[in-house]
Amino acid sequence: MSDAVILEEALRQFFRQQRSVLVALSGGVDSSVLAALAASELRERALAVTGVSASLPSDELAEIRRFCARLGLAHETIETHEMSRPAYVQNLPDRCYHCKSELFARLASLAESRGIECVVDGTHVDDLEGHRPGRQAAAELSVVSPLVSAGAGKEVVRSLARKLGLPNADRPGSPCLASRVAYGVRLSVPRLAKVHGGELVLKRLGFPDCRVRLHEAGDATIARIEVPPAQLARAVGNASAIAQALRELGFTWVTLDLQGQRRGSLLEAFPVLPA
Repeated sequence: MSDAVILEEALRQFFRQQRSVLVALSGGVDSSVLAALAASELRERALAVTGVSASLPSDELAEIRRFCARLGLAHETIETHEMSRPAYVQNLPDRCYHCKSELFARLASLAESRGIECVVDGTHVDDLEGHRPGRQAAAELSVVSPLVSAGAGKEVVRSLARKLGLPNADRPGSPCLASRVAYGVRLSVPRLAKVHGGELVLKRLGFPDCRVRLHEAGDATIARIEVPPAQLARAVGNASAIAQALRELGFTWVTLDLQGQRRGSLLEAFPVLPA
């Protein structure tokens, strides 16, 4: 029996034990698998909800809506207001805690108002590695992570998504836009829009899995581009087009990170994190 089959049965069994479930649907493959299986097992007692703010690009929200329509999932959106939280805007290494606190508090309130007993998210075991302040917010607000309970990592989740025929099974991960802004640079809608615009440029040039990290030095704005290591040479070959397009977006300098795309690169400026 394959790992994907084992995971599917574990998740179906989890949902059968719930009276009703609200799935925090980010649009990634992990929460998409949960939303699909929750709907399959619970039908009208399952609801997928997406938090909408400046950190979620409009094209990603449109993709989430297409996904839910294709699968016939009950789906709603709810506005989140993390930008009204000074600790979030300050953008220190605990930023994700303040973001998730806002999201999960609003989801918990919605669930309570609808009589929904359980809120779940798509965190998997690979997400537990490294610096993950958002996990504290999930614990404080009793958000359940069925993929963690099942011991599932990213690759088996993708395998299950393929087995289920989900259209986003191989979609690259896409954390919120705030995760692209260097810690200590205050978050703002224009800065997030600049990051989004830069990544749209790269995607149009054939780099679907990319990051544009925004750094600032005085009045200068730096775009530090990350692509998978195997695509570095091709990025160099497109250097002129990339640089011109990003400079038109307002970046002063455009750079390519020669280490390639990786998790936690913004933390490299914080060798010792605050307790």
